[in-house]
Amino acid sequence: MTLPESRASLSPSDTEAFGEELARLILNDSALPRFVALYGDLGVGKTAFVRGFTKAIAPEARVKSPTFALVNQYKGSRCSVFHFDMYRIESEDDLYSIGFYDYMDGNGICLVEWSENIEYALPDVYFRVEIIKDSSDNADSRRIDADIVGL
Repeated sequence: MTLPESRASLSPSDTEAFGEELARLILNDSALPRFVALYGDLGVGKTAFVRGFTKAIAPEARVKSPTFALVNQYKGSRCSVFHFDMYRIESEDDLYSIGFYDYMDGNGICLVEWSENIEYALPDVYFRVEIIKDSSDNADSRRIDADIVGL
């Protein structure tokens, strides 16, 4: 994978495969950011991306959307994945109340759905992954754009 990257996804499994590939890239290069900001409309496949990403780190994990929990942790042998859903976050006080900044300093990789709701709190350097529905003819067709912000 070379960044920036734009890739077609024709199915949820394609989206998962891209997530898994990014996770392996991060695991194999300690200089890369350990924060992934996810963007995209409701139902576009952000959780599918996280499912694939987590498969590379914690293969036994059962990934589900953290909509009501706000954060799910998946423990792997090398590190943990912290999966956030910021859909209902309204202020920095909300971020403090869920311990968001503590997770960013921990031994893990943060994946944040609805990152547009916390632009002010994103780290200086991070992966930006946007998933976009790109066809009215194929309900599963997506374009996934990935880049590193801040380098």
